[in-house]
Amino acid sequence: MPTPHIALDTRTERKRTPARSRLAYTPEVAEETRELYNRVSKVITPMEWPAIAPYVKAINDLKKEHNAVILAHNYMTPDIFHCVADIVGDSLQLAKEAASTDADVIVQCGVHFMAETSKLLNPDKTVLIPDQRAGCSLAESITAEDVRALREAYPGVPIVTYVNTSAAVKSECDICCTSSNAVQVVESFGVDRVLLIPDEYLAKYVATQTDVEILSWKGHCEVHERFTADELQAYREAEPGLRIIAHPECPPDVLAEADFTGSTNGMIKWVETHKPQKVLMVTECSMSDNVAVDAPDTEFVRPCNLCPHMKRITLPKILESLENMRDEVHVEEAVAMKAREAVERMINLPV
Repeated sequence: MPTPHIALDTRTERKRTPARSRLAYTPEVAEETRELYNRVSKVITPMEWPAIAPYVKAINDLKKEHNAVILAHNYMTPDIFHCVADIVGDSLQLAKEAASTDADVIVQCGVHFMAETSKLLNPDKTVLIPDQRAGCSLAESITAEDVRALREAYPGVPIVTYVNTSAAVKSECDICCTSSNAVQVVESFGVDRVLLIPDEYLAKYVATQTDVEILSWKGHCEVHERFTADELQAYREAEPGLRIIAHPECPPDVLAEADFTGSTNGMIKWVETHKPQKVLMVTECSMSDNVAVDAPDTEFVRPCNLCPHMKRITLPKILESLENMRDEVHVEEAVAMKAREAVERMINLPV
């Protein structure tokens, strides 16, 4: 079953603003959003659409008024990902696109560290996140003070930080990476040993793909660490012919059960290339819905692990954020300058 695609926040609904009077599913709204619904009709039911469409139209209208662009991570629900987002992708794609947008306002539909990254690369633009509480268990597993302690414990060893970290942590590191370019980044130093923080499982996976010795930190993503090898074996037994593809933030025993391991973007490309009859994506549940829109001949088996932080971002909150220009993301300049260098080193690596 597809995941729920809209959660109307009751606190937001009580804060009436002038645009709310336009939030009715009129024949005009139905007509203007018809093509968008046709695109997502496989994963959003006709019963849901009348509640979703007025928000979609209001948000898309406000984007034009404010010269705003919406960046949406692959873990956003399809109503956001396919109906209001201008730029979609994994952390690396969003970081690159954020660096080149000519919009005055960036609305980050993801979690807080992503919004900080957008601000680092666009210091003169207004960057909004629809819910300041959209955090990340992995980002919260390490602090700037921890990185300084690692620097003292391992003098001379380069420190690579996953983009799933705060700006303060990035500012203490040499370079950033994502799951799609972690091996390239680690090998770019030309040394025998590198610290790769904070995701322990990503570090273990990268260690299997390179001769560089990888030192890790014990941080985990609360979504990916919940998957188990036994769970995947049970799915295989219940679903003959099932192909399993997994994100490297999963535990090693889970990756051992997968037919393919890759980044968010790598998993999408694998589905596009292999066109499996039946696939299980071992990652955040909404990603399956988003990929399913462009893979109508593939059946997606969904072990529905949702990210509670990503799911704080909803259409009502996006609308409120654009209407009231809140909540704006700021990064202290002393931190931003050093963190920006780490992100830009990643972006500027030769492909």
